[in-house]
Amino acid sequence: MSTVEHESATESRLATIAASVRSSELLGDLAEASRRLDPVLFRRLFELSRSPSLLVATDYDGTIAPIVDVPSQAFPLEGSVDSLRALALLPSTSAGVISGRSLRDLAAMSRLPREVHLFGSHGGETDTFTIDTLTETQRTVLADFRADLTRTLPRDVIEHKTTGAAVHLRGLDETDRREIEAAVEKLASAHPIHPTRGKQVIDLSVVPSSKADALTRLRSQTGAEAVVFIGDDTADEFALETLGADDLGLKVGAEAAPTHADFRLDSPAEVSIVLSALFELRKSWLFGRRATPIQRHSLIGNGQSTALIDPAGSICWMPHPLPHSASMFSEVLGTEAAGFFAVSPENGAAPLTQRYLGNSTLLETRWAGLSCVDYLAPVDGHSDDTIVVRVLTGDTPTRIRFAPRLDYATVPTRMTRTDDGVAVLGTAEPIELHAPGIDFDIIENGDSHTAAATVVPSQQSGGSVVLVLACGSGTGDAGYMATGGEHHVRERALNFWTNWVDSLTLPSHHREEVIRSAITLRALCHEPTGGVLAAPTTSLPEGIGGVRNWDYRYTWLRDGSMTVRALLALGSTGEAEGFLSWLSGILERTVSPEQLHPLYAVDGSALTTEAVLNHLPGYAGSRPVRVGNAAEHQVQLDVFGPVTELLDELSDHLGELPEDYWTLTCQMVEAVGKRWFEADHGIWEARRAPKHNVYTRVMCWVTVDRALRIADRFDREPPGAWRQLREEIAHDVLTNGFNEEVGAFTVAYGETDLDSAALFVGLSGLLDADDPRFVSTVDAIERELRVGPTVFRYRYDDGLPGLEGGFHICTTWLIEAFIKVGRIDDAWDLFRQVDDLLGPTGLLSEEYDPVAEMHLGNHPQAYSHLGYIRVAQQLDAYRPS
Repeated sequence: MSTVEHESATESRLATIAASVRSSELLGDLAEASRRLDPVLFRRLFELSRSPSLLVATDYDGTIAPIVDVPSQAFPLEGSVDSLRALALLPSTSAGVISGRSLRDLAAMSRLPREVHLFGSHGGETDTFTIDTLTETQRTVLADFRADLTRTLPRDVIEHKTTGAAVHLRGLDETDRREIEAAVEKLASAHPIHPTRGKQVIDLSVVPSSKADALTRLRSQTGAEAVVFIGDDTADEFALETLGADDLGLKVGAEAAPTHADFRLDSPAEVSIVLSALFELRKSWLFGRRATPIQRHSLIGNGQSTALIDPAGSICWMPHPLPHSASMFSEVLGTEAAGFFAVSPENGAAPLTQRYLGNSTLLETRWAGLSCVDYLAPVDGHSDDTIVVRVLTGDTPTRIRFAPRLDYATVPTRMTRTDDGVAVLGTAEPIELHAPGIDFDIIENGDSHTAAATVVPSQQSGGSVVLVLACGSGTGDAGYMATGGEHHVRERALNFWTNWVDSLTLPSHHREEVIRSAITLRALCHEPTGGVLAAPTTSLPEGIGGVRNWDYRYTWLRDGSMTVRALLALGSTGEAEGFLSWLSGILERTVSPEQLHPLYAVDGSALTTEAVLNHLPGYAGSRPVRVGNAAEHQVQLDVFGPVTELLDELSDHLGELPEDYWTLTCQMVEAVGKRWFEADHGIWEARRAPKHNVYTRVMCWVTVDRALRIADRFDREPPGAWRQLREEIAHDVLTNGFNEEVGAFTVAYGETDLDSAALFVGLSGLLDADDPRFVSTVDAIERELRVGPTVFRYRYDDGLPGLEGGFHICTTWLIEAFIKVGRIDDAWDLFRQVDDLLGPTGLLSEEYDPVAEMHLGNHPQAYSHLGYIRVAQQLDAYRPS
């Protein structure tokens, strides 16, 4: 099958799934499922959803259908039927129902399609022609047995089946039940019949069968590497007993009898939730593997605006005018319908390479016979305008598709032709694509327009095509760029980046990688305001198919301080000075420094309420897509530490302490003095009750310690009892933070869970590197939280559903800890593993899943790149000989 045919077949299957499932709401909300199910069970479902081949099988009565007094009225729950149907249609996924009912009855009652394997009579019937496979002896036994059964028992308790009968006991009083059970036992002993006892039924068959055999046959038939089996009856225990360590068994019902199941479910309604969650998780994972890998996206930026370009040369993400504004290209969030700006060969050829031009954010994508250079043009530092330049060269017919979708594609986007391109209609400020000499077709796509054209760049005036997308009222020279002045603008853009990089002090190893990390951090600094983005994107998932999808297009006091500190360590001071000026402006509008929020928009404004964009499917089906961030309302008392570290290092670098920096220093200590003893939500912003987090207390100590360092360096008299406060916080951490049972500092006082942020007990200098408590903490975190090339934040329940990957910044913290304790070879080994995870153009996302080998989270991530720079610098003193 060709690639095109394969893609077509996949899309066809997706369409079939969509058609078979009448409503996505019917399958349930994944976030709701994660709240209602046992967290450990949800984690197991998440893990099983990633199995190379999966079988999901259930019993019928009491499992997907409620138990009722009249068996002929036991219809299945609609959600369970839809989920089984949808699971059966997924690639490498099978579904089945194994019931004691007759096959004909099971098929009629369940209304399941042939894609779902049905086994009746405990596996004794696998198709409607089972009667034809009976031997003459079995037929004779069956006839005699049925005659005796009818003469002996009341007709209303008998259900005739192809290979025998079922005797129902539900609703009988105790006397009648005992009489019927005795009669059945006598009949079974008088005939070569095989009885199977259930809760309220006795099945009798001339064919020996069991659900264990049926499940084993179905596993073999489907080639499943992992099995989920759900049952409720005594007979289901035989099937549950066959399951292995990689399988999952679930038992419906609250009775205390022993079971081979791993978990118990309350009711068929909870079974429906499990099945729908399993479908959503597996669908997202399977088709998420077809999504463009996160790490293969590249960032262009100019210190004001940013955009993402995928490896096929399509601009798939671009907010405007501010980083947290609505995006006009949002394809990265799951669908072309959300907007894109694509160029590609008309013949559909795949790109050959993608690279940055020198030390810049100018990006070149190359195909055979075609090249596209993309960049954001330099603009006035006080302007909100965005100018995207795309330069096409080559002799290959090239398809251009311009499909902006305003406000995250929530409103129709219409366009009209202009003298030199197209203009977007109905916007507050002009949005125009300048492309002189290109004749665009305006194509209807639902309620919106797409501008499309095919050109041969070498045949155009000047031998190339210059596309200039101008957004904003101050973009009057956009036409000049498109008609001959582009090379001057490109030279300005290249020179800016080249000159800036030339000013840096770089380590002697991995220089190119450090430069790319530095450029990425610089691109995340919003020059007009001094704010710093944690990442330029929203809702790129921390787990494929999960709900941990957050908006990072804001300035966290913590992340921003750490970002500009990394650039300061390379010799660039402008970003640090701009950030501190931004923070001073925030404090001028704040009643008191301890009331600072953890994060703000880059323009200093408070965030809007966190909202969900339900119309977007999300990257690889990972929903919900969120804008805004509710962490703004949390208490995060650690944020004063990184700010004071920045003040310490910047004043040391400058050799002077401006008065406004001393004021900031005093404000940070004032905030800590008033609140350090409170519980808070911590660095990871757990959405649960506040705790006395170890990392927070350490950062409160850092605040006072670095402030005293500043005071001593510049002969300032510290106000208040700073030295006493520093000792008091240190004593508090060392007394309450170390858990003797665990042998490590843990996430919070009195808890046993590990957290990689606890490494800062030593990384901060609160403890000496050779202190046994720090050494044992490093060992414990390596042992419990490291998996291959990555380190997880923690393993405890943080009040949020689903799983996530390891965090690159946590990995760099462990590398730094290895250096601290003298494990230099281990530090180099782990650093090289992190280096291997850099994307094709040198970028790092937030996380890495070592099991699925997938990069996760918003991209590129400031945390990841600043951590990379820091450990590269520290390892420079330990270069292998």
